[in-house]
Amino acid sequence: MQAVDTVLPPRCVVTGEMVDRQGMVAPEAWAQIDFIADPMCAQCGFPFEFEVEKGSLCASCIDHPPPFDKVRCALKYNDASRKMILGFKHADQVHTAKAFTPWLENAGAEILNEADILMPVPLHRWRLLARRYNQSAILAQNLWKTTKIPVMVDALKRVRATPSQGYLKAAERHKNVKRAFAVDPQQADEIKGKVIVLIDDVYTTGATTKECTKALLKAGAAKVHILALARVVREGFSG
Repeated sequence: MQAVDTVLPPRCVVTGEMVDRQGMVAPEAWAQIDFIADPMCAQCGFPFEFEVEKGSLCASCIDHPPPFDKVRCALKYNDASRKMILGFKHADQVHTAKAFTPWLENAGAEILNEADILMPVPLHRWRLLARRYNQSAILAQNLWKTTKIPVMVDALKRVRATPSQGYLKAAERHKNVKRAFAVDPQQADEIKGKVIVLIDDVYTTGATTKECTKALLKAGAAKVHILALARVVREGFSG
């Protein structure tokens, strides 16, 4: 890490100011980071603004039960987390994953305790070629270093190139990624009967992770959880 610090002087992942080592957050930046904690939907992890009984579900999970078991996210997607994630995702700031790892571990403690395999949400090969790295795979690999839960990077494939989800509405997102994922037949036996934790950077409507989950369950996975760094939280919206 000392060599990295020589090339890339350590800076806060939120404010950009100098800090002691890579991955640190400046003291004044903590107030800008909005961590997700109870109370939340027991299934999709949507944060409630009021106290509820433990195990309560949001309206979306009651009306439209998702295929995954649980979703847990570390942060709300706001101005501060957006800046961090966009830098990590598009500006080669992969060293910031060091700061994100303990946040993911804390948010996902319950689901990581029963996980057999960590698996990143895959990019299509053309997008991976353009971006040069899969940010979800980097998060998964950093989690492996601390949890020792095995990572399967390429067992789940994005078999159909899809337009970016960025500006699509919820219904359009689900249609866009429908049947876009499949498990590599040569690795299917390794996930049968296993508890999978899918790793992603941002959970928005759940369209992508729901399709990934369907593909994994179809291939024989026992259960699928979702662990994401941040979650888009809109008033009146969940799931």
